[in-house]
Amino acid sequence: MKSRRARQLATTTALAVYSMLGVDRLAHAQSTQVVQPGQTSHKVAQAGQPVAAVAGQGSANSRKKAPSEAVEATSVENVGVQAQRQANWVVTPVTAATIANYVPGTNALKALTTLPGVMYNSADPQGLNLWGQSFLMHGFDQTQIGMTLDGMPLGNQFWSNSNGLSPSAAISSENIARMEVSASAGSEGAASTSNLGGTVQFVSRDPSHKAGGTVRQTFGSNSMFHTFVRADSGDLNQQGTRFYVSYMRNDTDKWRGGQDQFMQQINAKLLHPIGEHSKLTAFFNYADEQMQNYQDYNMNMFRHGGYYIDNLAGTPNGYETAYRLALASKGLPGGAVPAAYQKLSNPYNASFYDGAGNQRQYFGGVNADLALTSRLRWSSTFYGHRSWEVGTVTSPLIASPNGAPFVEQATMPSTNRFGLLSSLTYNIAHNEINGGIWYENTKFTADKRAYEEPLLEDVLSGAANPIDGMNLTSPYQTEYKQVFNTNTFVAYLQDTYHPLSNVALHFGFRSVLNNTRVSEVANWETYTRTNAIVGGSGITTSKPFLPHISGEWSFLPGHQLYFDIANNVKVLPVAGYNGGASPFATTQAAFNASVGNLTSETDWNYAIGYRYNSHFISGNVYAYHTDFSNRLQQISSGSPNNPYTAIRNVGGVTMNGVDAGFVLRPVKGLQLASSISYDHATYSDNVTSTTTAGIITYPVKGQQVVAYPRLMYKGQLSYRWRDAELHADTQFIGQRNLSYTGDEKVPSYWLTNVGVRYDLTPLLNRGTAAGIIKNASLVFNVYNITNEHYIATMGQNGFPMQGDYQSVVLGAPRQYFGSIQADF
Repeated sequence: MKSRRARQLATTTALAVYSMLGVDRLAHAQSTQVVQPGQTSHKVAQAGQPVAAVAGQGSANSRKKAPSEAVEATSVENVGVQAQRQANWVVTPVTAATIANYVPGTNALKALTTLPGVMYNSADPQGLNLWGQSFLMHGFDQTQIGMTLDGMPLGNQFWSNSNGLSPSAAISSENIARMEVSASAGSEGAASTSNLGGTVQFVSRDPSHKAGGTVRQTFGSNSMFHTFVRADSGDLNQQGTRFYVSYMRNDTDKWRGGQDQFMQQINAKLLHPIGEHSKLTAFFNYADEQMQNYQDYNMNMFRHGGYYIDNLAGTPNGYETAYRLALASKGLPGGAVPAAYQKLSNPYNASFYDGAGNQRQYFGGVNADLALTSRLRWSSTFYGHRSWEVGTVTSPLIASPNGAPFVEQATMPSTNRFGLLSSLTYNIAHNEINGGIWYENTKFTADKRAYEEPLLEDVLSGAANPIDGMNLTSPYQTEYKQVFNTNTFVAYLQDTYHPLSNVALHFGFRSVLNNTRVSEVANWETYTRTNAIVGGSGITTSKPFLPHISGEWSFLPGHQLYFDIANNVKVLPVAGYNGGASPFATTQAAFNASVGNLTSETDWNYAIGYRYNSHFISGNVYAYHTDFSNRLQQISSGSPNNPYTAIRNVGGVTMNGVDAGFVLRPVKGLQLASSISYDHATYSDNVTSTTTAGIITYPVKGQQVVAYPRLMYKGQLSYRWRDAELHADTQFIGQRNLSYTGDEKVPSYWLTNVGVRYDLTPLLNRGTAAGIIKNASLVFNVYNITNEHYIATMGQNGFPMQGDYQSVVLGAPRQYFGSIQADF
């Protein structure tokens, strides 16, 4: 039998990736305990993951802690069993401590860039502008990665998400306890039908047992103002019933162009323990976003137009400049092209007058996690979601009825959905058996409207005002409208078996059934350029058996080997006309011609890894191979505000990759991390297209997939001395293909961020003030400290088969932020 020391070292291997890639504060890492991989515990959401031993956990033991015990602001409080149990040895937890290294209010997905193989890009430094963000992992984009919050599905991560919402719109980053990332297969029980490339499962923070509050106030570049306030009730009765309510407000000017970006959000969570080992929880989220988008670039603009071209609303004489640019695009009298645009190949689409995004989200659910017996647990969640979104752009392709050379176009998607998740977990002998179901109904409406812009002379005289994309009134035309109804049913069964104390084997499978029907409500041929968009049609995806096999072996002190094999499917996605890589986003004729050959995207993922962890060093090597079939892509040409879009099966994709990294802890308080990722993800087939000129074959075979680099490097540093802490992170992103043929590429870049934190708690807790403030700190962050000019997000308007296309977003230049934070 192993010694106690040997067992401890063996079990801590599950922390290797976490320590190597998260670079959390050393104090937090040292206070973390772990559970033997595969061990069954009410306190463990996933086998082999770390559990923070802090007050506030949803168990009887945690509630019996001394009242005087302080709760760390960044502690992980929610460790309850979720509906999607998972024995997946490639899961990496990223905690609230890692999120805290970024500017308050930053999209939590950005904290995942500490992981190898993960890439997050955004137009703004906080990543809150949803149009300008992207998330990729091991060659898969955000529409091919499953995301959930407390088990509730966040859906397919399009901008106009037909069956969900962005994580930043679902929960304030300050209320996230941890994120559990699987870069391989993901869990059989994850409520997602798009998890080809893994899952990101967000776990919300539980309410604290002690009454108190949290305040975060941040100021920054471009008049950035971020406020976060949370109030915890503490235990309301002997059972430990408790809740919190939080409010977040984020307001900032754009770093280029005019106008601003605003977001506010309310979160609330209630937890009611039942006996010693069961509980009821309820979560609610409201989000309101009103953001002026950044103008899309192409590579010609990047090379010849400078770094500050943007939409013209909110700039001096912006309406007149946009008006005359639209006249020039039509060759009409009074037209003029700004001098800064003279060198551009297409100056007329370089700037529009307006481009805004507005959304309101209501999202939440109720969960019952019940211990029916000492061996049997039942967890069920009922959730609902209501969403309204508006995305506007001033298009010079269509003239207003009054003769103005452009119109205001507004895409107005809305979603109504509800669902149920239910699972049973039974422990017997050396087995943990888990099975469950997920059902969801979604009604999605894709609606696009046109609004008349005023004549220039009326605006100059003060007789009229330009259309405000945030306050639309009456359209003069509905350009198109489609209504989709989708039913999704998923069932799964899995077993984790422990033949030996240091060996675990996992087998499971899931069955997926998904059906969508669409009806056409309106079609304006002037805009759609067709007499019929898709309507009166339906598609079904059925995959009755998707297997998943994995295992891990802990051997010698600190060593672990693991493997993972899985077959996954992404159901055919839903999007309105020209709205994404969906078979519904095209004409009825194109749909009819392809529906007989439409096949859902599927893949086989194979992964193997090795971890080592000790007090001084942690290391990890992770290798993977993916065979991807029937990859559907949005092929775009023409103007980005009304492109010619084709949804095409670009064939198979073969991916081979490896991640390797280590963490050094040479002295107390110092932690150094480094990792490198190589991903060879290439198309397996050429693509042919039939045009009026004949059949064209595009040499796509052997080209790296669009938007994802072959090489990435990550480095992090954290040093704590007394009450001060310094942290820095840097990443190198290699060049990426913009076109499928690889003839147009986006250059590589380095991005480096630094931050300093000073703990004010000892200073403020002197004398009569002792004990009033639990934690207080001053924080200073610098984003992009080297002021790198780089391309961030790619493909928001689709990708071209070859050549350039206006479908990339610039990353923000150097930005400064200062925060004061306090917990009471």
